[in-house]
Amino acid sequence: MIKKTFAEFKEFAFKGNLVDMAVGIVIGGAFGTVVTSLVNDLIMPIVGRITGGVNFSNYYLVLKGEVPAGTALANAQKIDGVNLLTYGNFITAFISFLILAFVLFMVINKFMTALKKSGPAAAEEAPAPSAEVTLLSEIRDLLKAQK
Repeated sequence: MIKKTFAEFKEFAFKGNLVDMAVGIVIGGAFGTVVTSLVNDLIMPIVGRITGGVNFSNYYLVLKGEVPAGTALANAQKIDGVNLLTYGNFITAFISFLILAFVLFMVINKFMTALKKSGPAAAEEAPAPSAEVTLLSEIRDLLKAQK
């Protein structure tokens, strides 16, 4: 019983689809890290420059407690009894998501386009109808015209 269960598990675990999915998840995680770095290190500084030096990650709203004006988020989080709504982090994460979704769309779109071009020829022209089919079609059309 245990031997059979182990054999079934082994077959399941080492199927090509499962291994492919695991590789995809690992690569996806690494890709997410690259996109996060792209957003945080390249895009957000440009957005900050355009918006006059705004750093979205330091935007927060004090829900409970008191925080001196102009306190950075990291310092505000260290104050005892303070509850913060850090919406700036959400803005950064949302921009990261939009960029990731756009990059994936472009990659998949390009991949699918290339796949369609390299795949079998698109709907080939239908062969010309035989003489019998043509004659029958003409007879049908004449009968319809008489009615």
